[in-house]
Amino acid sequence: MSAAALIEAARALDALGVMPSKSGNLSLRTPRGCLITPAGLPYAETTEADLVEIGPGGEVLAGHRRPSSEWRLHTAVYAARPEAGAVVHTHSPCATALSCARQGIPPFHYMIALGGGADIRCAAYATFGTAALAEACVAALEGRKAALLANHGVVAFGGTLAGARTLALEVENLARQYLALRGAGLAPVLLTEAELAEVLAQFGGYGRLG
Repeated sequence: MSAAALIEAARALDALGVMPSKSGNLSLRTPRGCLITPAGLPYAETTEADLVEIGPGGEVLAGHRRPSSEWRLHTAVYAARPEAGAVVHTHSPCATALSCARQGIPPFHYMIALGGGADIRCAAYATFGTAALAEACVAALEGRKAALLANHGVVAFGGTLAGARTLALEVENLARQYLALRGAGLAPVLLTEAELAEVLAQFGGYGRLG
């Protein structure tokens, strides 16, 4: 994984409209901590030289800019989940709208299993950029690879940047479908535990949960 890949992913997500007004942030695990996008810089203008490497406590190890205000969230995920190689945080519209109701996404569609379990939880609310938000996020990610942040957005991680990016986009897709279903006045028929277990087994066989 490289700095160039991180820039490419940030610009691609921005172009898809899931990082409005310079919101959201991405990072890659490094041997010393993580490489993270900088604070307050439009992604179209961000270069590899603008990325910031930080240590576990947020100390700047390389780079001339301030790291994203959500650096605590990223470092907390890496500390709690050793399998995480990359973290993607978006403010994608539909998932963020659902987070503002402080509701997660139930197992109405089998693709929910990409998140590692039976649902996509919504973390307890905390102010952006705080240790409290990082703690709430890690709690919501217990046994999962993605979560909503109340009144805020989405966090997804993966062993690779491509995996984290794909999952963040799938959470938005699921949120869009779920809101459309509810907006039509229809009650979702949720998958059973047995049905979800079969999906998880199938995904494992296909390598979809890696």
